[in-house]
Amino acid sequence: MSNIDNIRNFAIIAHIDHGKSTIADRIIHNCGGLTEREMKAQVLDSMDIERERGITIKAQTVKLNYKSKDGKDYILNIIDTPGHVDFSYEVSRSLYACEGSILIVDSTQGVEAQTLANVYQALDINHEIVPVLNKVDLPASDLDRTKKQIEEVIGIDTENAIPCSGKTGEGIEDILEQIITILPGPKGESLGDLKCLLIDSWYDTYLGVVILVRVIDGKISKNMKIKMMSTNQEYIVEKVGVFTPKATDINELNAGEIGFITTGIKVLSETKVGDTICDAVKPLKQELPGFKPSKPVVFCGLFPVDSSEYQKLKDGLAKLQLNDASFSFEPESSSALGLGFRCGFLGLLHLEIVTERLEREFDVNLLTTTPGVVYKVHMNNANIIDLHNPSSLPDPTLIKLIEEPWIKATIITPDEYLGSIIKMCQDKRGVQTNLSYSENRAVVNYELPLNEVVFDFNDRLKSMSSGYASFDYEIIEHREGDLVKLGILVNAEPVDALAMMIHKDFAQRTGREVCEKLKDLIPRHNFMIPVQAAIGGKIIARETIKGFKKDVLTKIHGGGATDRKRKLLEKQKKGKARSKQFGRVEIPQEAFIGVLKISKEKQ
Repeated sequence: MSNIDNIRNFAIIAHIDHGKSTIADRIIHNCGGLTEREMKAQVLDSMDIERERGITIKAQTVKLNYKSKDGKDYILNIIDTPGHVDFSYEVSRSLYACEGSILIVDSTQGVEAQTLANVYQALDINHEIVPVLNKVDLPASDLDRTKKQIEEVIGIDTENAIPCSGKTGEGIEDILEQIITILPGPKGESLGDLKCLLIDSWYDTYLGVVILVRVIDGKISKNMKIKMMSTNQEYIVEKVGVFTPKATDINELNAGEIGFITTGIKVLSETKVGDTICDAVKPLKQELPGFKPSKPVVFCGLFPVDSSEYQKLKDGLAKLQLNDASFSFEPESSSALGLGFRCGFLGLLHLEIVTERLEREFDVNLLTTTPGVVYKVHMNNANIIDLHNPSSLPDPTLIKLIEEPWIKATIITPDEYLGSIIKMCQDKRGVQTNLSYSENRAVVNYELPLNEVVFDFNDRLKSMSSGYASFDYEIIEHREGDLVKLGILVNAEPVDALAMMIHKDFAQRTGREVCEKLKDLIPRHNFMIPVQAAIGGKIIARETIKGFKKDVLTKIHGGGATDRKRKLLEKQKKGKARSKQFGRVEIPQEAFIGVLKISKEKQ
């Protein structure tokens, strides 16, 4: 049984690409977690897509044994967290399981937006922080400037900040010594009743649902009967283990330790992240506070390009949801695109990764509709509806007001780009709340509507600042907005897949752009096709696709047969009117994809 004072649980936090996974590799290697032969770069990034993109998506845990310089044995539990804003809920879960954090700052880049967001999360739950300055082997490394930035922007003392290099391994030994001297050990009663926090769960084909837990008090052992407090369900523990980083079976987990259990559960929905696990024989009266469940904020429709792949897409979504409970999906049908699903994601990167995994792992060709956010529609009868899909907006006469989600954004940028960034935020209806400087870098806070940010904000920010600006956001509240539903009609038929919620001021311009784009993309038919953008019953933009003109007069010779000519033209006119009335306009999928790209090309 390990002594609780000799355990250290810590998370590694940083901005994207500042070297979290690489430093985790070095620490694992130093503590002998894996042999030389088993080591590979970013050993904790297990998904192919993580390794290809060089990002961490799922937080991973490792238990290591470390012998300090004074000869004592310690157990280190590391959690390597993601850096990207879409996965910040992964970070918050990981921080709750630890007592301290290693804050990694790239000494060539300095403090960035996610650095701030993650370190504030850690400070909010009273973590001890060990600052580490990574990438000192690079010529652009500037330790003094980075230390000054950490002190000015974050307000942490950097006297003991450790210069290190994840690449060469320099400074890793110092980090390990700092972890055991500065970070506190876990507090907990080894002999008390079992109290356990459910940090994460995922589906394994052989074992069923694997549950990652942090034991607060007591111990959890094989064959023990446990109870999930949120569902009141009881289970028998079949397997107890730790990741070293290989999954290793053990008999029990004691207070202060992090590991995994399996109980034969087959459905992820039975394991709620943040739940409290206790002994079924001696149940607890009070649950642990847990943490807020992740809520999808961006919604879009996913449709198979070939309708015969619908079942394949459905199975793929169900399997992906087993390992990623943070996205939701429900069936949806569209007159233009057929059967598909309305899916909810944590952000655009999350959307991109789920669609890429569907295409890659389940071999489905997908069509994605325009991403949108969740609006709260207040009806005149005092009901409030959550609106995920613009095409299901109720009749405007029944609506009292519509609220949209707003975010608090933190942007850190070199000051020469500040002017153009402020202009972009104002164009997006943003409200500036704060602006401060640290040397030649500005930290600017804005409140912005999420709908304006969700599509191309990050891309534009990166391009206008040559990649130097960084951006982080959190959702604050829903606020009333002057929003309208922009509908698109082709040949007087509404196309539900192209309907969008938009601010009144931008509706006319966007409507015109969509109509112009569709005019180019829909092929000509035998009859004239009007393409219109409408708000309610009012048409605000129109383009016309000309019909093919068949020359019906070629067979008439001579100049005088005007009656015959007139009759033939009348007949043709009637035929066109009839075909316009009954003819179906096939909208090719390229047209949908083209319209979805409008917003990107506009920039």
